[in-house]
Amino acid sequence: MNDKITRSWWPDLLALAAFAALSVALARGQLLALDQRVADWALADQSSPFYWTARVLNYLGQGAQVLMPVALILTFLLWRRTRSLRAVLPFVAAFFLTMATIGPAKIFFDRAAPRFKGPDPVIMFNPDAAGDLARSYPSGHVGNSFVWYAVIALLLAAVLNRTLSLREKFLVRVLPVTIVLITTVYTGFHWLTDSIAALFLGFVLARLLERIPWDRIPVDRLDRLLTKRG
Repeated sequence: MNDKITRSWWPDLLALAAFAALSVALARGQLLALDQRVADWALADQSSPFYWTARVLNYLGQGAQVLMPVALILTFLLWRRTRSLRAVLPFVAAFFLTMATIGPAKIFFDRAAPRFKGPDPVIMFNPDAAGDLARSYPSGHVGNSFVWYAVIALLLAAVLNRTLSLREKFLVRVLPVTIVLITTVYTGFHWLTDSIAALFLGFVLARLLERIPWDRIPVDRLDRLLTKRG
């Protein structure tokens, strides 16, 4: 199922270091003015056709409504062809990996979104932030998109039983994440640094999934057992 196993850890470590450095800088009050200027520009006019186009395109980053259903469809197609539990492993791994990292990080940093009407919305560890608008850093849209489009590309290659071309990888893995990042900031759902931090974290998580030797995971005995029961 893997084109090749990712080996070097240096890109991962650099991305983690960048995520940590950005988080510390924001916690110390740095880059907040930049975030505020970008948000002020984005929120200045949210009635134009550009805004509503961005709102629609932003659904490319919706996990429960778009990303996971697409991944589930590809998982089913792969399972129907292979009749192996191995087909469901990338979906399960991505689901639990994102739930165990991005979600807790958003709660820990407790940063309000640009749309938050309370005091000091741009700061980290905001004691006045509450509810969904307090879960802005890192951007779940961008982070989840990075991970799930990597899984979608993996499953699509397995369903087609061939390696995706560079153009196909760009269309599946790069273009949607770029669109989600731009539209998430433009619509005012996240600060600019929320999305940048999510890129760093999503990059690490996607590469972690790419390290897994899916074809060598021992599920043959379970496959035979389920086949006999069926």
